[in-house]
Amino acid sequence: MKDAKTFWDKSAPRYAKSRIRDEQAYQKKLAITQGYFRPDWSVLEFGCGTGGTAIIHAPHVGHILATDISDTMLDIAGQRAREAGVDNISFQQGTLESLELAAASFDAVLGLNVLHLLDDLDAALARVHRLLKPGGIFVSSTALVGDIAVFWRLLIPLMQRLGLAPYVNRLGRQQLVAGLTKAGFRIEHQWQPGRGSVFIVASKGPAGLHSG
Repeated sequence: MKDAKTFWDKSAPRYAKSRIRDEQAYQKKLAITQGYFRPDWSVLEFGCGTGGTAIIHAPHVGHILATDISDTMLDIAGQRAREAGVDNISFQQGTLESLELAAASFDAVLGLNVLHLLDDLDAALARVHRLLKPGGIFVSSTALVGDIAVFWRLLIPLMQRLGLAPYVNRLGRQQLVAGLTKAGFRIEHQWQPGRGSVFIVASKGPAGLHSG
């Protein structure tokens, strides 16, 4: 945990300057997500990074609690929110497992580009399920390390030894879908912009109007 925090604190300035690799796919994910939102919703985003996505979504919901393991990431996120005039986001340091959050207290939980960084995926998905209200949604966008080319799977451990990459699990799409189902979710929407990633909206309860 400490090593992960140190890595992301150190990486935050560079991360803040990085560009979105696929802007078209990113905009599509934003639009799909906002299609589910309601103006009075309470939203949790864990692993929010420097806050870019939370700031974009903020006008479409009542409140967002944006959390991250890195204080440095959150300092940048808070500054960006102030500069954007967004006042319905609260930033809090911590992880999904360490934060004291009440069960069934969120209409939506966002886990974007973070599930492949967790060492206990099943526990995380179970936690998300508990935090959601009945009928709430979990939105995830995940790198599928288990489905990418062998070259990259071999390169990642080397980068980790050099301190250039954090812990990464070898998650595949089928494993993620199975994990969500095991945790009690129903898949509402699933889209792969490429082999190496998947975007999923899953609900706590019966499938809704947005199934696809």
